Amino acid sequence: MNLFTMTDSPLGELLLVGTSDGSGGVALTALSMPGERMAVSGEWRRDDAAFAEVVAQLRAYFAGERRDFDLELAPEGTDFQQRVWRALEDIPYGTTTTYGELAARLEVPREGLRGLGAAIGANPLLLIRPCHRVIGADGGMRGYAAGVEQKQALLTHEGALQPMLG
Repeated sequence: MNLFTMTDSPLGELLLVGTSDGSGGVALTALSMPGERMAVSGEWRRDDAAFAEVVAQLRAYFAGERRDFDLELAPEGTDFQQRVWRALEDIPYGTTTTYGELAARLEVPREGLRGLGAAIGANPLLLIRPCHRVIGADGGMRGYAAGVEQKQALLTHEGALQPMLG
């Protein structure tokens, strides 16, 4: 059975989804941010306590006290998607990489770039597996499931982008 909780963040309310890990915690299967199309299923059960460690690590990240996450993850995807999602974890905090650089690292041929982009776009663990750190070769912000504004906010938080004056 899927468990879920909601938690506040500087980006708005986050939806966390996972399955019981057998010790009172969860294996995280999804993290959804405002701007995404994800809703709570009637079959899911809310369990705030099971997500205590996930919420603590997210709060530390947003407070600038944590740069990566140490959580049990269990996202569902194809073997190729899993390989791409694991590679996202290797992009250091405060940096960006391009789709082309990531493709080269994963030895994805040029004709596979569209599939690479689709796998990144299907990442169910936004923020945890930092797909927001992948940008266009020209430095442009490309699609992000929660919206380009959220991507820019995360990169600014991490120091990879300079804050925009308003």
